[in-house]
Order: sequence, then C-alpha cells, then structure tokens
Amino acid sequence: MTWCLRSTSVVVPGEVRAATLVITDGRIADVVGLHDAPDGVPVVDVGDLTVSPGIVDSHVHVNEPGRTHWEGFATATRAAAAGGVTTLVDMPLNSVPPTTTVEALQLKRSAAVDQVHVDVAFWGGVTSTDVSSVTALVDEGVCGFKVFLVPSGVDEYGWVDAAGLHAALSASGDLPVLVHAEAPGPLDAAPAPDGRSYPAYLASRPDEAEVVALEMVLAGLRATGGRAHVLHLSSAQGLGVLDQARNEGLRISVETCPHYLSLAAEDIPDGATQTKCAPPVRGRANRELLWEALGSGQIDLVASDHSPAPPSVKALDSGDFGAAWGGIAGVQTALSVVWTEAWSRGFGLTDVARWQSERPAAMAGLPGKGAIAVGNDADLVVWDPWARHVVDAGALAQRHPVSPWHGRTLRGVVHTTYLRGEAVDSSGPARGRLLRRGERA
Repeated sequence: MTWCLRSTSVVVPGEVRAATLVITDGRIADVVGLHDAPDGVPVVDVGDLTVSPGIVDSHVHVNEPGRTHWEGFATATRAAAAGGVTTLVDMPLNSVPPTTTVEALQLKRSAAVDQVHVDVAFWGGVTSTDVSSVTALVDEGVCGFKVFLVPSGVDEYGWVDAAGLHAALSASGDLPVLVHAEAPGPLDAAPAPDGRSYPAYLASRPDEAEVVALEMVLAGLRATGGRAHVLHLSSAQGLGVLDQARNEGLRISVETCPHYLSLAAEDIPDGATQTKCAPPVRGRANRELLWEALGSGQIDLVASDHSPAPPSVKALDSGDFGAAWGGIAGVQTALSVVWTEAWSRGFGLTDVARWQSERPAAMAGLPGKGAIAVGNDADLVVWDPWARHVVDAGALAQRHPVSPWHGRTLRGVVHTTYLRGEAVDSSGPARGRLLRRGERA
C-alpha cells in the first residue's frame, strides 16, 4: 500500500523543509516536493504541523516481568506513543529476573508479545566478572550490556568493580557496554541523605563520583579496546574526562537526560521526591554547561531514563529522599521537555531530531530507525512544536501519576504517532514488534 504525508515542516537530516513523504508498505519510499505526490495516491495533508522522525528512546525501564506493578510493556509503550516515541530499548533491570541470561531475555520477550504499541529492543546486563552469557545474548540480538559501578538499588542486579568492567568491555566486542558511571569511593565518603532535605541528598552523590567513574571507564577502554556508552551524565565536571577519551581515539559515547536539562537543584523544594534520581539533578550553572556540551557534540544524545515506581516507593507521603526510589518517569514527556528547553536556548528541530532519534538509533544498532530518509521505516511523529500544554501527571499513560513536570507548561503537543506508516491507536491492538540489534523490523 502506498500513501503520502504532506507538511510544510518536515524534519529531514540537517534541515526542515516543505515536503511530501511517499510511504509504501511501512517504509519511506521517497521524499518529494510539497505538491509532487504521485498521481492517484492518497494524501494526508497536516498543513503546518511538524513531521519529525519518531523518537528512539534508548533508556527505558519497563520493569516487566517481576515489577509490573511499577510499569509494564502495555503502559510504557502507550506512554511512549503518546509522547512521539516509536522505538524504545528496555533496560535489563528492574525486571525479575534481570536480563542477564538468554532464559531471562526469553521470559521478557514472552511477556512483551502482543502488548507493545511501539517497537521494542532489549539491552542485556553484566553483574559480575562472569561474562559466560554474553555471547549467547549477542546471538539473541541484545543491543549491548549494562553495568553498574555502584549498587543498582535492587538486590538481584549486582554491581561490578574494575575487573568486572574490563571483563564486560572485553566480551562485548563491537557492542556498547552501558555504564552507570558513579564510583563507590566518593559515594562512601559522602554524607548520607538526611530526610526531606534536597541539598543533603545532592551532597550524598557528589560530582566526584561521576568523575572517578569516568576515569575507571577510560582505564577499561585503554586496557581492552572495547566500546562504552556513558549513561545519564549529570555532572559537567566529567566532560573533560570524556574529551580526553575522544582525543585518545577511545570508543565512547555519552547521553544525558531531560531532567538534567530542565530541572535545577535550586528549584527543588525539600520533600519533592518525585525529582529524586541517581546521579542527581544538579545546579543551574551545571545545567547550562550540559546544554553547551550537547550543542557542541561533547554529549551525543538524550534519553529519558524512564524509571517509574508507585507513589509509595517514591516516598511521596514522607518526602524522605533517603527512602525514595531514585528514578524519574519521563518517556511521554521527553520530547516536549527537551524541545521546550532547546528552543529557549536557540536550538532547532533538527537538533532535537539528532539528539533524540538519529543518534540513539545508531548507538543501539537499530537500522531503519531515527531519521526521515528513503528506505527507513515510516516511524513519524506529527506534532505542533509551538502549542503549549500543562503537564497533568494523572493524564499521562504511564502506570503511576508521578512526574516532576506536573503543573509545568511545556511547548510541543503530539497529534499523531505513526509506526511503520500506520497511526498508533493505543486503545486498539498492539502492533509494535520486538527488535534485534542490526535487523530490520
């Protein structure tokens, strides 16, 4: 089947142009002029609404099976589609069992079948120096492997020391090892969180923990020649270490998250545990340095790190930062949060597409995703970047109504999300597919 999608604002790599997309059997067959649709082909004209590549969110904790009461494939992918996400990559925790073996991956895929409203790929995990499952997981199509350098927050997912990091980098070959880059030494030396105080929580996870962890990653890359991807960079103090790695030609990439680009420690009141994450949201000056790094290419991409939990686990009643789960739910709001902040700093629609679609797809090894280009899947989001909306946590499609952006006015309203050329109807049958690294859907 062939049809066309027409807009005066289509975000193709490097530019925004008036164009008509010719879509055949779920793929982009051509990108032609605004009035150059083939004769006799149905045309959907969205006027001045923007057509961007669907968001590829490479950092999502779906939590199913095992903690489906925190989130699940049905709710997570409905929220994703509502926010313009067409592909997500699921983290190996906080599901039970974690995705550290082929058997666990098969359980996760079985749980996801017929539930996903967007395409879903999977990360594997390494939790010790035992890397005996890595090759089999690679053969099963995982996108790479996640390691923690400090306790993960859940007992069933262990953390690794330098030897474990080196083992993972050695075993993973050309696949990235995703690193939660905080080091135990600085965390052990820091004061413990103190109840409702956000400054006390911030002090408990100092910048130094990220810097030392990044130095560990560099040492591992030098020793092994492996490939690393640094997750959720929150401290701008680590940028110098990353520059050193790239100057040495080491294979490294780095992401930050919408919450680090939009929130600021000075604005977080005591007891606001909906903002708790690890590493933490830092100060305004640090935030602006992250934006500079994103704009210059020091930071490669933006991913949500969607890590939801029930209100009780987030300790919303007590506001105790020490007791609260350290994760932010943000898959549905990621596009509008990033766009709101990016636009205010002079960035454009092509920048957002590069950060949230093109580069995550490339990092995770998902061909046909992340850009409006001939031959790619017709994964698209039709949205109004200029319309404003007030975030209502209770109206989000995720399982629990918890969001640090509740009540905040954001730019960007999604009208329609297309998955392989078909509009996603989250109330209807789930049409998402389970992806393997390097293979087309």
